[in-house]
Amino acid sequence: MNILMTSVGRRSYLVEYFKAAMTRAVGSHSRVYVANSEVSPAWKVADQGIVTPLIYDEKYIPFLLETCRKYQIDLLLSLFDADLPVLAKYKGLFAMAGTTVVVSDPEVIQICNDKWATMEFLKKLELPVPATFLSLPESLAALREGCISWPVMVKPRWGMGSLAIYEAENEEELKILYQKSRRQIARGYLQYEARQDVESCVLIQEKLPGQEYGLDVINDLNGNYQTTIVKKKLAMRSGETDMAETVDYPALKMLGEILGRNLGHLGNLDADVFDMDGKQYVLEMNARFGGGYPFSHLAGVDLPEAIIRWKLGNPLDSALLVPRIGVTGYKDLVPKAFVQKG
Repeated sequence: MNILMTSVGRRSYLVEYFKAAMTRAVGSHSRVYVANSEVSPAWKVADQGIVTPLIYDEKYIPFLLETCRKYQIDLLLSLFDADLPVLAKYKGLFAMAGTTVVVSDPEVIQICNDKWATMEFLKKLELPVPATFLSLPESLAALREGCISWPVMVKPRWGMGSLAIYEAENEEELKILYQKSRRQIARGYLQYEARQDVESCVLIQEKLPGQEYGLDVINDLNGNYQTTIVKKKLAMRSGETDMAETVDYPALKMLGEILGRNLGHLGNLDADVFDMDGKQYVLEMNARFGGGYPFSHLAGVDLPEAIIRWKLGNPLDSALLVPRIGVTGYKDLVPKAFVQKG
């Protein structure tokens, strides 16, 4: 059995998780390939690294299809939001090549990648959401009328990590940061999804106080809900969880189940939630392995092995998706070097 992980970047730990899971599930006759538009740190731990065209290049999908045929790839996963809508669109072609793409359907990816669509989806489920605006005038009117208060967050509608996200504490800052965010979107890779609605590519959102939590909402490869892992965020860095603790929080587990059953995503859904006075607000959702998954894994969850066993049709030990509660994990920086051969 062979796996290809695209847009792998620096997620070396996920490559190691899948390699270990492959050994347990199918033995040593398996390989984990990684792909990126340039050489990345994950090359060090993968069985082989592959340089691909850029995601929005017309050669990208043909290249990946040929790669899957060449290396007899059974499972393909992506670790980058911008990759997901492209792969979701062509899942049928990969299936014809014998490759299962563990990416949700286009409709699900649209809901998760578009933060405005996320808010609309959550409202339909009658779940609380922060006040969110598609235009600068609307947000200013709400602030002047006292509907929401300062500070507010300025963020890309289609965004990843902490890129082009700012906190505005007054009207002058808001106007400046709104335009700055638009310029950053236009100059970087966020521009591609933002082309869906250039005039409304920036959101203004009320800033929520309270404790932030991360959820790993796990569905199987048919979109059937399995479980929710809840983590209390203890430290953040560049928009990603740096330290977290697994906790038993029934209300958040129930919230995860609502999301998983209604969204019908495949594999992992990484969701950010704020708890404010016992009321849970979903901030955003990512239909992929998120930066918070390692804290679930450190607590005993093994979603990579579960995915492999689901693909093979093998029985799944329920313990694979049960975390130890009270496990605190943190991320470390480990310098590595390697020589690229050839």
